[in-house]
Amino acid sequence: MTKVLGIIGNPVAKSFSPTYFNEKFKRQKIDYQYKRFQLNEISEVEDVFSKEKQLVGFNVTSPFKESIIPFLDDCSDESLALNSVNTVKIVDGRRIGYNTDIIGFEATLKSLGVTKEHCMVLGSGGAASAVKYVLSNRGIQFIQISRTPRNGMIGYDTIDQELVKKYSVIINTTTLGMSHQLHLKPKLPYRHISENNLFIDLIYEPRVTAFLLEGLNRGARIKNGFEMLIQQAEASWNIWSHTS
Repeated sequence: MTKVLGIIGNPVAKSFSPTYFNEKFKRQKIDYQYKRFQLNEISEVEDVFSKEKQLVGFNVTSPFKESIIPFLDDCSDESLALNSVNTVKIVDGRRIGYNTDIIGFEATLKSLGVTKEHCMVLGSGGAASAVKYVLSNRGIQFIQISRTPRNGMIGYDTIDQELVKKYSVIINTTTLGMSHQLHLKPKLPYRHISENNLFIDLIYEPRVTAFLLEGLNRGARIKNGFEMLIQQAEASWNIWSHTS
């Protein structure tokens, strides 16, 4: 019987994953189907488990990356460290959580050749946690910016020319600039941006956000989140398709 994969979240109607995976399965003649499961609350995931008898795994998106954890039997060390799961594999009825955000961002840094540059992380949500995890593991110095700074973070109003020069790689982990808020961007002193900066946005749609456009207009290198998205998807597939 056809095995089932899917994505849980709210909303999931415009999710990239169903189209990506179902086209992959068709192209490679793999007997899987990928479905959308929109939940109003996380407890509804139990209905998915009971109704989808061929379910072997699923992705998890906002707002359930943390709240899914109590419904799982085990989690990878990385997902526990981040308190965030975006991929679940079901083996013999056991639900195991993973986080592929780390793999995706690792691939982005590698493709850009970022090794020793200092980084400025914009935002304090789950995506920021994955970014900080990768930067820490690679020994890359960074500062974190938040509208509500805490635990060593600083506020946007403290960013000046000196910080922009020192922390030349600026990473947007916020949702500002996504398709429902195209005109929005993090509050930075963009007048200080130059060709010495690199702008990375985890958003993949639109391909050039208002944030990236500010960098582009000032000669900075830019990178959107599309490659990271592909790498995350393939990392999920590797988890699901691995037999052990």
